[in-house]
Amino acid sequence: MSLLTSTKTPPHPPSSLERFIAAANAALDASGVAIRPHFRVGLAADDKADESPVTQADREAETVLRARLLDACPECGIIGEEFPAHRPDAKYVWVIDPIDGTRAFITGRPSFCTLLGLLEDGVPVLGFIDQPITRERWAGGCGLPARFTGPLGGTPGTRAHVTLEQAELSSTAPEMFDTEGAARFAKLQARAKRVYWGGDAYAYGLLALGQIDVVAECGLKPWDWAALAPVVEAAGGVVSDWQGQKLRLGADGSVLASANAALHQAALAALA
Repeated sequence: MSLLTSTKTPPHPPSSLERFIAAANAALDASGVAIRPHFRVGLAADDKADESPVTQADREAETVLRARLLDACPECGIIGEEFPAHRPDAKYVWVIDPIDGTRAFITGRPSFCTLLGLLEDGVPVLGFIDQPITRERWAGGCGLPARFTGPLGGTPGTRAHVTLEQAELSSTAPEMFDTEGAARFAKLQARAKRVYWGGDAYAYGLLALGQIDVVAECGLKPWDWAALAPVVEAAGGVVSDWQGQKLRLGADGSVLASANAALHQAALAALA
């Protein structure tokens, strides 16, 4: 599949990042092989302590990702959703969500994604969004131009001039907001053109392709957002928490992703 690159091209990635990029792509290829046999076969799901579902596919995919990444990058740490952290205080830490959108996965919807982010000193610097059923993959980060491969088509690049009143707004589910968060989101929704529910991390990939303009969510864990910020920002967008602070380990779990800086400021004002 051809590699499509946005017009906003950062410098060529340094050699250290090239090694990380190659390791990530190889690991994601392997995790896709682990996931695909479990899709739409009636796979049973267990409920975790937070009542979110987990399946054999989640565990197998994370196991494969960890093994491949540690083999290629033994100096790196790993934080994953399904298993204990490995050297989380390392300078470079991979952050894994083997299946973001497990509810979509177990109900046969191809909108779940495998997320792989790389933190440097707690800050996301590389991100990969992979959809192993449709074979779509987004990548981007510091020194890595926004990249997209996939048979369905699309070119990386957010909408540079869209306003909040013109914006397509997305969020995974109303249930992710507490009372205060719901009230703040309602103000944002009232300003936007329309809202779409669902999509999990796939919505951020669509934002990076200029199909969605704003995503606002709360209650996210590091494995939910570490991969997303570098991809969206490499495509020309802006990502922060709801206070306008850049995402890093220890952030409050709120995420706002916007297609351009002016739109982001308008969305922050609406959320405030």
